Amino acid sequence: MSNATAAPVKGSFVALLPLLIFLVLFIGAGVYFQSEGVDYAFYQLPAPIAIIPPIILAIILSKQQLNAALETFMRGIGHSNIIAMCLIYLLAGAFASVAKATGGVDATVALGLQFIPAQFLLPGFFIIAAFIATAMGTSMGTIAAVAPIAFGVSEEANISHVLMAGAVMSGALFGDNLSIISDTTIAATRTQGCGMKEKFRENLVFSIPAAIITLLLFAFVSDGQAQIAPQQVDFIKVLPYLSILILAVAGLNVFVVLTLGILLAGIVGIATSDYQFLQFTKDIYAGFTNMQEIFVLSMFVGGLAALMQQQGGLAFVSGIIEKLISRFSRKQGDASCRAAELGMAGIVAVTNACVANNTVSIVVSGEIAKQLAQKHEVSAKRAASVLDIFACIIQGLIPYGAQALLAAANFKISPLQAVSCVWYCIILAVVSLAVIVFRPRSD
Repeated sequence: MSNATAAPVKGSFVALLPLLIFLVLFIGAGVYFQSEGVDYAFYQLPAPIAIIPPIILAIILSKQQLNAALETFMRGIGHSNIIAMCLIYLLAGAFASVAKATGGVDATVALGLQFIPAQFLLPGFFIIAAFIATAMGTSMGTIAAVAPIAFGVSEEANISHVLMAGAVMSGALFGDNLSIISDTTIAATRTQGCGMKEKFRENLVFSIPAAIITLLLFAFVSDGQAQIAPQQVDFIKVLPYLSILILAVAGLNVFVVLTLGILLAGIVGIATSDYQFLQFTKDIYAGFTNMQEIFVLSMFVGGLAALMQQQGGLAFVSGIIEKLISRFSRKQGDASCRAAELGMAGIVAVTNACVANNTVSIVVSGEIAKQLAQKHEVSAKRAASVLDIFACIIQGLIPYGAQALLAAANFKISPLQAVSCVWYCIILAVVSLAVIVFRPRSD
């Protein structure tokens, strides 16, 4: 969005006021509704509406003429990264909608239940949730699908509802963070300019050790047993999920992967049930509709970021981070990279704690992180992984996040109890910090 001959933009705290107002509006509304006992308090004020007053303020604060400021805003909305991100959101939403409507989620859960030993229900549900979330690209959709079944099993086996909620949330967040069709992955890779395959591989370095430790912990505390009645498994309905995973890991273009996934899910539904072509088209559109909020918000954030960048807001934040980096790292090379990565982690973590939305926090933090990565020679895949991982960590540990609220409602516990056993996010934080600090750079 800039060129090599452009003069450096001078940092300005005033340019950050629109973003701060957005956070105040969003958080303030959430705190107010929470005090009133409203369910999903932090989601009562839609984020795309909360960001409109800050956009107006950013245009007013701009030193450009009105038409020029609006042009800057629209250039931000129309940036290729933003447009590509929004198109992928639509396709990902369509796949999730069609696959669920054709019985893919139910078939996958039934398949997983066939292989869970009675004495290892907690790690078993972690694996089921992890697989579904990786294939679907949504932790919320996974919790909604798996939690009711997990609750019934925990009742029968006399397993703590808090532990089972922690296992399901841990698996859902693991898969959401790793999935190539997750909106967080889409946001992280597009803002940092790397391929999804590269980010996926980099993510494994952080996620796999944390997942293994989490599995062992859940296996260690498993003390309940339940004989799960054999369920009929329609393996063909699992194929769309498997195809998405295989094609994505193989490095096929994400637009092609998602389009093929949508078509395969529809074909499977039509071939195995009374699923009609017209219903197939309606489910695709329903998937588009489900992505409306993040679609609109991503465009607005792109426009607001362009205005803040033009006015020096991002340069101001980068300057503060650079001072912190130089204070804690007097050397170049690995030490500088580590400090920059910790700075990225801190930015996205604080932002996510404020907005309670991991995708939004990545979009908001993306440009600053990219500038840090380029200056300190952090690879794009590492920057994308750091952003996605630390957004995931915070999202899984805040009791006012959508995941905690949904899990709490399903397991009849408080949101604070729901996040108390999301061990994956706690372990992922420790593992990630260790990887950042101690792993030698090879790229």
